[in-house]
This record gives sequence, C-alpha cells and structure tokens, in this order.
Amino acid sequence: MHVNQAVVADRPEFARRNLIAGMLLGVGCAAFLDETVFHQLLHWHHFYDRSTPDAGLVSDGIFHAFGFFAAIGSMFMLADLSRRHGVWWARWGGGIFLGAGAFQLYDGTIQHKVLGLHQIRYDVDLLPYDTIWNVVAAILLALGVVLVLRTNVHIRSSRSAR
Repeated sequence: MHVNQAVVADRPEFARRNLIAGMLLGVGCAAFLDETVFHQLLHWHHFYDRSTPDAGLVSDGIFHAFGFFAAIGSMFMLADLSRRHGVWWARWGGGIFLGAGAFQLYDGTIQHKVLGLHQIRYDVDLLPYDTIWNVVAAILLALGVVLVLRTNVHIRSSRSAR
C-alpha cells in the first residue's frame, strides 16, 4: 500500500509507532539471528554461560521467546498502522536498523563485557570477534539514523507547511 508521506508525517503518533514497530522487529530479527546462528548452529555460546549446559539451554529458550514476542508485537503494530493507512516504510525500515543495531551493541558491550553473561566464542582471541560484532552494530545503527533523519525532514517540512 502506498501512503502519502505528508499525511503520515502530519500524524506524530503514526511517525512514532512506525519507528517503534520497526525497532521491535529489528530487535526480534537480531535476537533470532544470534540465537539461530551462534547458539544453535555454531554452538559458540548460550545466552547464559555461567552455569550448567542445562541452564544455558533454558536461557536460550527464554531469549528466543523474547525475540519472537518482539517480532510478533511489531507485526501487530504494523497491521494496525496499515489498517489506519499510517505505514511509513522508510521510517519503519529505519527503525528496523536502529533496533537491530542497538540490540547488537547492547549484546556486544553490556552482555559480553560488562555482565560477562557469555562471550561470542571461547578459547580464541576475542578481539577480532568483538571488533566485527560491534562494527556491524555501528553500521546498522548508522543506517537507521540516516533513514530516520530523512523521515524527520518530512515531519518538519509537513509541520512548517501549515
């Protein structure tokens, strides 16, 4: 569905909901990829590695459910926006990149380094892994910021046209 951006930009609640819906999907997708690739396929770590393997598996299940519910919540928000003719694809897409990048950066800094819940991988030099992890996060965040700032221009120009 094609929506007139000026109409959506004129409704601040639509702009905010598009951003939040995109961010939730970004968090959900990043969590899904992390869980699927690094936890299940490569067996590099669990969400919580400071206990038994069984506790690690339970923590992975809780983490997987969190990502799933974030993505489902996003889809409900997107369906509501669509019903109200308020989908703003560029802003929603910017939210996806922001959510994925924020999740990735939080995981790489807070969970890996500050809390020490797990590392990306064990028994290897972590510097290349940590560097790649956080550079990818920064790239995702930068893409999100650019897309959201572009949509903010439409919001400002719509308001000043009144």
